[in-house]
Amino acid sequence: MNFLYPGFLFALLTVAIPVIIHLFNFRKFKRVYFSNVAFLKEIKAQQSSRERLKNLLILCCRILAIVFLVFAFARPFLPSTSKIDQSKGNIVSIYIDNSYSMEAVNKEGSLLDEAKRKAKEIVKAFQLNDRFQLLTNDFEGRHQRLLNADELIQAVDEVKISAASRQLQQVINRQQSIFTGASNRFAYIISDFQQGFAGNQPIKTNPNTNVSLIKLNSNALPNVAVDSAWLLSPTHQAGTTEKLVVQLHNYGDEDAKNIPIKLTINQQQKAISSLNIAAGKTQTDTLAYSGLGLGWQRGTLSIKDFPLTFDDQLNFSFRVNANQKVLSINGQTAEKYIKALFGADPYFQLTEMPERNINYSALASYSLIVLNSLDNPASGLAQELKTYIANGGSVVVFPNVKADKNVYSSFLTSLGLPAIADVNASATKVSHIELKHPLFKEVFETLPQNIDLPQVNHYFNFVENNQRSKEDLLSLPAGKLFFARYPMGNGQAYLAATDLNNEDSNLAKHPVFVPLMYKIAFASAKEQPIYYTAGRNNVLESQKIVLGANQTLKLVADNFEVIPELRQTNGKTLLYVADQVKKAGYYELKKADSTLAVIAFNDNRTESDMHYSSADQIKELFGKQPLTFLDPKSDSIASAVSSKNNGTELWKLCLILSLVFLAIEILLVRFYHTQKPGLPAH
Repeated sequence: MNFLYPGFLFALLTVAIPVIIHLFNFRKFKRVYFSNVAFLKEIKAQQSSRERLKNLLILCCRILAIVFLVFAFARPFLPSTSKIDQSKGNIVSIYIDNSYSMEAVNKEGSLLDEAKRKAKEIVKAFQLNDRFQLLTNDFEGRHQRLLNADELIQAVDEVKISAASRQLQQVINRQQSIFTGASNRFAYIISDFQQGFAGNQPIKTNPNTNVSLIKLNSNALPNVAVDSAWLLSPTHQAGTTEKLVVQLHNYGDEDAKNIPIKLTINQQQKAISSLNIAAGKTQTDTLAYSGLGLGWQRGTLSIKDFPLTFDDQLNFSFRVNANQKVLSINGQTAEKYIKALFGADPYFQLTEMPERNINYSALASYSLIVLNSLDNPASGLAQELKTYIANGGSVVVFPNVKADKNVYSSFLTSLGLPAIADVNASATKVSHIELKHPLFKEVFETLPQNIDLPQVNHYFNFVENNQRSKEDLLSLPAGKLFFARYPMGNGQAYLAATDLNNEDSNLAKHPVFVPLMYKIAFASAKEQPIYYTAGRNNVLESQKIVLGANQTLKLVADNFEVIPELRQTNGKTLLYVADQVKKAGYYELKKADSTLAVIAFNDNRTESDMHYSSADQIKELFGKQPLTFLDPKSDSIASAVSSKNNGTELWKLCLILSLVFLAIEILLVRFYHTQKPGLPAH
């Protein structure tokens, strides 16, 4: 037993171990098998669910793509708050600012080119049957008719920079004049909105007009302009030295230094200078010149200033005359001092008329009339002289203190001068001379401390009226009038308290008499303005022009000719040229082959100020009136205009959404895959 026991155990183990191993593997196989079957069932269920989700998503994307595509063709929109009835049709006025300031540039190019592009985009926002007006600063007659879309786009391409300058209210008024009938009214204004263009006065619009502004923005630019000029000498004589004052304006925000100035007359350089000008300020300089001959002179003041150059030149013209006509109307007892004074100078052409034989029709041809001790001045003479003064003439009255006081008083009041209170026969002396008055300018090299003034023995006292404008030149004690100037209309009257008789005063022999009368004569010279502004000054003044039956006047320049309308007034002729003169330069006024005058024109200096009104400032001008600002930086002005007028269109959004859902469907089909089933790891 003992022996057999280990062998039996060994045999038993030999048989039992394979059986145990087999039983163990069978149970393991059974467990794995049933586990894999359950896993496969679970995978199959998950795959089926993912397939259904994928198909459902593809179906939804396809349906939404089709739906939004249908919506896009239906052109849905959100209605506009403006409540515009498109069935009435539209009249659209588009203003393009083509002034000099629109030559400025920004990153889009010149402002004018940008304005043209914006105008074309506005046209695209309207229908083919709508009517359009194009308006520029030129205010041309052809811009007063309505165009179709194609005609307007062609007209926009033809717009060029112009010297004309307008204001915002003028533009709006011009646009309002084109609107007729029950059509919808749209006004678009495309400009850089300079401060001079917008102005500072409230803007008035028609409540039935939809006003939209497109404010273009340019880079800030410095600019110095020849602002103005004037001659110090009222008369011009051959060979004499004269002076011209020039004023420059620095419109920039930085000081301008050493700006060169050049004066040329008849294409000959006459003077040069230079100026320093503080930012935003003006500065004047006086230029002296000489060596002029008789006839019309063409002058030019020029500077060098970049980049804006349209205002760097100022044209002016004047005439050097051989003589000046003076009339002396004498009483029977008149002294000869007036004749001796003006007769001694060949520049003055003196004419004398007796008091009883006055040629009233010739009065307007004289620049100065002296009433020399009239004995019995008539009321008819007073009325003629009143008209003469109102038209720019000058009259000097030396009354006859021995004449009837009441007659003289009535004559003076008819002339607009003070009445006579009484006659004073007590000797006295002039106590004050107004040396600061322009008439005494450059008369004295230095101001004397104890100047010897005229004496008077016999003179009139006048009834002074504080409401009457008066400039005392020489005064008696207590401020009484001795010699004074009275401005009247376009002219002036000078009144003395006594005559030129030596028994009554020593005025005629006093040293102050000669320069005083010469200064009065020079100041009375009738000169036309030395220049006008193109596009703004439409009425020109000239000395009286007499035309024959078949004669006409012409204003001519290079490639330009216009026949002005004439209106005669006492002593001068007015020439109406409307707005036909648009360019700076010299224009000759001709009668047949004879040149009557040379007239200088310059560009409007309001365009020189390169400062702009802000949107808030412009809105303040319109107050509570409806106004729309369109952003020029917008990619499409047409869309903004269409949205404002017709509402917000949604067809583009629908089309985009349709494409988006089609793209999602493609991505689902391409990349949304179910995973292949696999056995779990054990």
